[in-house]
Parts: sequence; structure tokens; C-alpha cells
Amino acid sequence: MQNVLNSVVGNAQYLIAFLIVFTVIVLAHELGHFLAGKLMGIRVEVFSLGFGRRLFGFKRGHTDYRISLLLMGGYVKFLGESLMEPGRALESDDFMAKNRWQRFVVIAAGALMNIILAVVLLAGINMSGVRVPSYQEQTPVIGWIEPGSPAEKFGLRPDDTLLRINGRRVDTWSDVELAVGIQPEKEITIDIARDGREMPVKLTTEKRTRFEMGYAGFFGKILTQIQAVTPGSPAEKAGLKPGDLILRIDGRPVYFYSFIETVEGSPEKPLAFEVDRGGRTVRLTVTPRREGSIGKIGVLQSAESVEKKYAFFPAIVQSVRDNLRLTTLVVRFLVGLIKGEVSTDQLGGPIAIARISRETLRMGFGALIGWIAFFSLQLGIINLIPIPVLDGGQLFVLTLEGIFRRDFSPRLRRIWLQVGFLIFVFIIGFVILNDIVKFLPNGWKSLWPF
Repeated sequence: MQNVLNSVVGNAQYLIAFLIVFTVIVLAHELGHFLAGKLMGIRVEVFSLGFGRRLFGFKRGHTDYRISLLLMGGYVKFLGESLMEPGRALESDDFMAKNRWQRFVVIAAGALMNIILAVVLLAGINMSGVRVPSYQEQTPVIGWIEPGSPAEKFGLRPDDTLLRINGRRVDTWSDVELAVGIQPEKEITIDIARDGREMPVKLTTEKRTRFEMGYAGFFGKILTQIQAVTPGSPAEKAGLKPGDLILRIDGRPVYFYSFIETVEGSPEKPLAFEVDRGGRTVRLTVTPRREGSIGKIGVLQSAESVEKKYAFFPAIVQSVRDNLRLTTLVVRFLVGLIKGEVSTDQLGGPIAIARISRETLRMGFGALIGWIAFFSLQLGIINLIPIPVLDGGQLFVLTLEGIFRRDFSPRLRRIWLQVGFLIFVFIIGFVILNDIVKFLPNGWKSLWPF
């Protein structure tokens, strides 16, 4: 009974988190169309959250504000938007009565509003203060290499400085993580600086996590920060405190992953710690207690992090920078997907969105807002792709009509929309199935019986 209850609660959390995220993003998108339409003097007949049969709502003026059955998006219906009969009389507030640039603005406003939402949300996070790992903005100098990883197999070493990956310059560890993450099981060329000279290293990445992100096995000089100390533990007895930053053990620099190795590999062996505590160096002797065959000192550790808090205008500037960086990531991912350089396993559909939404909701309000911002940015960019049923498809048609200085025939428009609808249905079906096969033991091969 308890298992059934836990399952119901877990599924409810997925649904609630998904609805929160999707509702905010869809409302922002449709609000963009709505406000732009009003600004251009176009009559809005329907403002709907969801598709299909109307469940409930209210009417104000000419507009029916409604909640519809299928909460997988939403739409704004303008007067005359879908009526393309030749010779039809146009009212002054008809969508087709407006010139092309006005219609272009109205259609583009949805994606633009999603992008604005991403900038505003990240700016809010920047103003309220956010803790970020210190290493992400550091120069990519290798501090630790996982034994048996591609980095070790192909000859990379600690203290190597990463300069370029596949010809693209990498200035920080954030750049490195993005460049490697979108290249699972691919051969990549890394230009490094070693002992004052540059040299190229070719390695083949592995894939990790359910989304099969690229993995090379090298990490930066990530210092370990103590988050919590267990009462009565060796760490407490030795004097370690939350906030302490581990610098060296037994005189050797130690980074996040090697810290765990060192402690676990030294049961009942006294270790000389040097820690940074508020800017001063403190020396302590910690003896890990034996738990089975490994040593434990009783701490909760994490990568060193710093809190960044910005004033109003700097927060906006930083948000714009972050969104430009994320936009580059999304565009590179989409291009790589089209060229076959990126695995479809890295795609996420409704199930993946619900799972991530639930995880961020459980992590806290700040994490959820950050995820909404990133998802909103993705939706804004994807909506500009020239697929007929997306906003980008309509913008593409308007652009061509502007170039040829005439409207396309209703028949041609209908064909364009029908082709686009088939493409859209295929894409939606594929991403949903792609989500499902990630839970199967052999992925897509599980669907093929031969």
C-alpha cells in the first residue's frame, strides 16, 4: 500500500512540476502574440492555454479567454488569421488587413517574449544571489584525470592547459564542458599547452548519464569545500568546520576527486590537512575511521563555490551574456543534430521535461526558476526554425512574400501548412518515443526484435 501511495505521490509531483513549467512558458509565448496583436490593432478572438475542446473560461470584449483540454501548449487566434479565401472582405482589425511587417512583428513576438522571459528570470536570480562553482570560470587547466578514462588513455596529464576543442577556443571550464558534452562517442581534437609548447591530442569521448552526454574524464583544479561536519566524527574531533577549503593533504595539493580518493584510501592513517578558513591557513591532523575497507572522516563536501550577487543593471548585462552563451549552445546542438554529429539520445521530450522539472522543483525555487529560464530560451529559439506550423515557418513565408512583393495563394499556403503539420507530428512522436526508449534496457534496439 505504501509503495502504491509513493508511486501516486511521485507521479503527482511530475505532473505538478510539468504544469508549472509549461504553463509559465506557454503563457509568456502566447502573451507575446496577444500584446503585439493588440498593439497592431488586430482583433483577438481566442486566447487559449491548451488545445482541443474548451473546458472553461470567460469572454471579455471580442476575446474568449479559455483553458482547453490538451495542456500541451496554447494558441492565440486572430480575426481572419486562418481564413484565406480569395476575395474575402477584410475588416480593419482583421489579421490579413495588416501589412507584412505588422504581421511579422505579431508572429515573432511569441518567441521574442520567451527570450525576454529567460533574460528577466536569470537577471532576477543574479540580483537575489546565486552560488556557482568557482572552477567554471577558471582557465581550463587539468587538475585530476579519472583512471581508465579517455583522457588517461590518450595521454593527457594534470597541469595540461586546454586551448581549443575541434578548433574552437575554450577560455573556461564552462566552455570545455559544453564542447565535450555535445560530442558523445566522437573523436575530438584538443589543442593543449604543455611545458611551454602547444600540441594536439586526439581522443574518443565516452557517453555518460541517461542523456548520453560526452565525457572525457579530465577535471579542473577544483578545491573541496566542507559543507557539513557529522557530530562525533573524525573531522569534528580534528577541528574541521563547515566552510573550510581543503588546500593540501600531507603537503600535496589535493582537488575534489583526489580528496575523496585520498581519504577513502587512508583508513586509520593520520593525514595532515591544510585548509583555508576565512583567508587564513589552518593545519589539522585528521585520521579517517575504517568503514569496511575504506576510510571516512564524516563530512559532506562539495566543489568550491562562490555567491554572486549583482545590482540591477549588472544583473541584466550578466543575464544577457549567459543567454547568449546558452543560445550558442542550443544552436550548435541543433546544427550538430541535423548533421548527425549529436546523438538523438540528448533530445528531451515531455517525459524528460517533466522529470527535470520535478528534480528542480525539489531542489528549490531558485533551481526551478533557472530551469524555466533555460527551457523558455530553448522554446524561443526552436520556434524560429522555419518549420511550417512553427512561428518560424510563418515568418519564412512572410519573408518570401516580401521578397517577391506578393502574397502566396491560399492553396500554396494550405499545402505549406499540411506539410508542416506532418513534420510536426513526426517530430513530436519521435521525441516522445525517444523519451520512452531511454527507460528500456537496450534503448532503440529493444523495439527491434531481430
